[in-house]
Amino acid sequence: MRADRCRPALDPLLDLAPCGFISFLDDGCVCAANRTLLEMLGYSPDEVLDKHIELILAVGSRIFYQTHFFPLLRLHGRADEIFLLLRSKSGEDVAVLANAIRRERRGEWMTDAVLLRLVERRKFEDALLDAKHVAEQAVAAAEDANRAKSDFLAMMSHELRTPLNAIGGYVQLLEMGVHGPITPAQAEALGRVTRSQQHLLRLINDILNLARIESGRIDYDLQTISLNDIVMATLPMIEPQIAVKGLRYDVDVPLGLKAAADREKLEQILLNLLSNATKFTHEGGSLHIEGALVPDREDLVELRVGDTGVGIPGDRLELVFAPFVQVESSHAARVEGTGLGLSISRDLARGMGGDLTAESTLGVGSTFTIRLRRG
Repeated sequence: MRADRCRPALDPLLDLAPCGFISFLDDGCVCAANRTLLEMLGYSPDEVLDKHIELILAVGSRIFYQTHFFPLLRLHGRADEIFLLLRSKSGEDVAVLANAIRRERRGEWMTDAVLLRLVERRKFEDALLDAKHVAEQAVAAAEDANRAKSDFLAMMSHELRTPLNAIGGYVQLLEMGVHGPITPAQAEALGRVTRSQQHLLRLINDILNLARIESGRIDYDLQTISLNDIVMATLPMIEPQIAVKGLRYDVDVPLGLKAAADREKLEQILLNLLSNATKFTHEGGSLHIEGALVPDREDLVELRVGDTGVGIPGDRLELVFAPFVQVESSHAARVEGTGLGLSISRDLARGMGGDLTAESTLGVGSTFTIRLRRG
């Protein structure tokens, strides 16, 4: 009765409109529906009029109608561009975009809604969801593969380091004469074995470190530390190599200069930079270690390692930070290593909120700069 009383007379043009139109009372009773909507859903007028609007809503849209759509109409009097899924008589979902307005008419509150069918947009959204699902699966597969790679490298590194450490231990016993005296020729051969064993250990450790960084398994313990202390703790590890090549070095790092950094990882970066500087500097050359505040940035500090070495070609300067890359020169070809040191060092610096950069002039020397937050 009430629906009949409030049933509006539709303008004939509404039946010819290319979009659906529906009117319903606050209790959900449908008062009017145009021909376009009825044909879209496969209903006759008698099957929809005076029925509840939820008849033509898919399950999810029924819940949305109760919790969001109709409360929005009650609160604001209108709702614009609301996505709904209608349910046709045959059970097929029909996607529409709804624009609705709630008005009082003859003592009853009634909502008029225009329903624009979405065909191509729904296809696009479905394709987008499918693509997202495929991408998520690809990312998950890549993460699984990366974890498997890291686990494999960790296992293999352990399996390889154990016998290599044993080799080093037995060589030391032989050099100490535990199994009897050795000749100078044998001592030289044992020295070569030791150097090869240490070289292999460095390669294994570099690859393991790279795998850990790539998998995000590196933890950083940031503390306020003195850069001068770091330099003084690291230099003794490299001084024998510096002495062998007859290099000079000087240190200019203020005692009060401090950085927010992980001590172990900063020592690793500095040791790698000093080791590279020593390798690529000719006999009689020099190294320079300098610390300072970053100009115009008092919240940052930097530690620079410079050398008078062979230098790096301008077109190769940034590539030296890529994994497994070494400078292409006759000198570099004679230097052992994986080419991972600088890549790992930059990743560690960035992991501490800083960066590692390089400047170089071919034949003159290079300067590598570690930049960190001030401690």
